[in-house]
Amino acid sequence: MSADLVQLVTALASRARAASLGLATAPTAAKNSALRQLADLIDAAHPALLAANAQDLASPEAAALTPAARDRLILTSARLQHLAESVREVAVLPDPVGDVLEDFTRPNGLHIRKLRVPIGVIGIIYEARPNVTIDCAVLCLKSGNACILRGGKECFHTNTALVALIAQALSASGLAVDAVQLVPTTDRAALLTLLKLDSLIHCIIPRGGESLIRFVAENSTIPVIKHYRGVCFVYVDAAADLAMAEAITVNAKASRPSACNAAEQLLVHQSIAGKFLPAVARALAAQKVSLRCDAASAAILAREKLPHSAATAADFTTEFLDYVIAVRVVDSLDAAIATINRDSSNHSDAIVTANAAAARRFLAEVDSATVYWNASTRFTDGFEFGYGAEIGISTDRLHARGPMGLRELCTHKFVIEGTGQVRG
Repeated sequence: MSADLVQLVTALASRARAASLGLATAPTAAKNSALRQLADLIDAAHPALLAANAQDLASPEAAALTPAARDRLILTSARLQHLAESVREVAVLPDPVGDVLEDFTRPNGLHIRKLRVPIGVIGIIYEARPNVTIDCAVLCLKSGNACILRGGKECFHTNTALVALIAQALSASGLAVDAVQLVPTTDRAALLTLLKLDSLIHCIIPRGGESLIRFVAENSTIPVIKHYRGVCFVYVDAAADLAMAEAITVNAKASRPSACNAAEQLLVHQSIAGKFLPAVARALAAQKVSLRCDAASAAILAREKLPHSAATAADFTTEFLDYVIAVRVVDSLDAAIATINRDSSNHSDAIVTANAAAARRFLAEVDSATVYWNASTRFTDGFEFGYGAEIGISTDRLHARGPMGLRELCTHKFVIEGTGQVRG
């Protein structure tokens, strides 16, 4: 690793730390002004942003991506409009910085307040996902955190163009331009340097595939908030409305298979499997989804001469990120809950049922970050939860879990006011 590269990354992190100290107490009005200006700049820059994105899409690195990963890389006018909309939504959200979490006075007269404050400097490591550049930058900005962005080489030109717009918005609002920085190289050695700067960077959030997240977690001396995989389940209970179950299953699987909140696994109660599976198989086939089945579900589909293939053991714990779903028949709610707790990635899991008691058990006993009753797993998303955007979806248990918005990008500090008290 060259000394010049170490110096470059360390200097970048030092500037981010300095910027974070000012941003932590920046007025809400200034932060919101920067966000509104950024949204306007994105709206005005569609041609330039699409041109930069086209340059990335034409690269050999982009050509080597899977279809799911390439889909994440692609920008369109509609996606840019959605990005601008998410920035404006963050601008109107309440500023979490300074919220009073606790306020009390001790018998000795000490007045103690627990206040919500920014974490400091957050490093975001991600792959071919240009939307992450905007989502993470604006959430960090609104929550008073500086951020260092290190995107994949597949989207370097797109990210560079987006960060240039962010710098314009920061400067125009009187905020430090160094509050949002892009690592100006895709050299992996730069990432390794970044992950060791625990005196300057306070948190790392990786966004991408399991291999990237494991690499970051294994090489970082900085705390990492992560989710390795999105192995999400839909369980169709004995008391399910079958039309509703079909609609939820198709949406959860086929609306965007490349998303981490897409369903990868379908469990069906044996009492309704004979009726439900042929119908849902036809609906999924119409969306070009292939089914990998256990013996019980395969037997049902074979009788109806519906296409399917035999699942392997690995299929039942796989994040396909593609038009593929694994199917199993279970004999009880207990079996469904046990299967999900064993085989899921604790991300997003759903039950479809009209039985409220069964639903309440599922919601209480499935040990995942988000659990659903009669709704698609595809709603696990910061924008859908009203956060404006998300910086990631955590399946960790510390310090955040599920979609991470503004509040999850804060820690707290204690502010104590006295009148001369000393401890005996």
